Amino acid sequence: MNPSEPTPRFDVRITSDSHFAWIRTRMALERTLMAWVRTGVALIGFGFTIVPFCQRLGEMPGVAPARRPQAPRDLGLALIGAGVLALVVSGLQYRQIVHYLWSNEFKPLAGMKAKEMKAVYAQSPVMIVLAAVTLIGLFAFFAVLFRMV
Repeated sequence: MNPSEPTPRFDVRITSDSHFAWIRTRMALERTLMAWVRTGVALIGFGFTIVPFCQRLGEMPGVAPARRPQAPRDLGLALIGAGVLALVVSGLQYRQIVHYLWSNEFKPLAGMKAKEMKAVYAQSPVMIVLAAVTLIGLFAFFAVLFRMV
């Protein structure tokens, strides 16, 4: 061993057990990101819905005027912003961990050639869904911000 080379953190053995453990880890990562996407969608949806609901509630006969009429709008913006922020942070974390799983250290465990690995890494359906929901969340945020609802 060359003293200038860093010592590996652990020994990677190429066995069927370690290959399937790598796959389970990868799938767990996908499930975790999908849970974050569901959470982001719920926050964005609730934030977008609360604004018109509270506006219509205030327009009903017999309802006292609100003390803070902008509060539902601010709450909606906060919820939508939290949903978009959760999506962005979870997407960045996902990419970081996937990049680690596809590193040279684990290439033998993945069981794919370099070209196949790049194609799979670049075209993750979860990331496409994440990007779409993030764009929808940004649209909802600006729609509420500029009162397009």
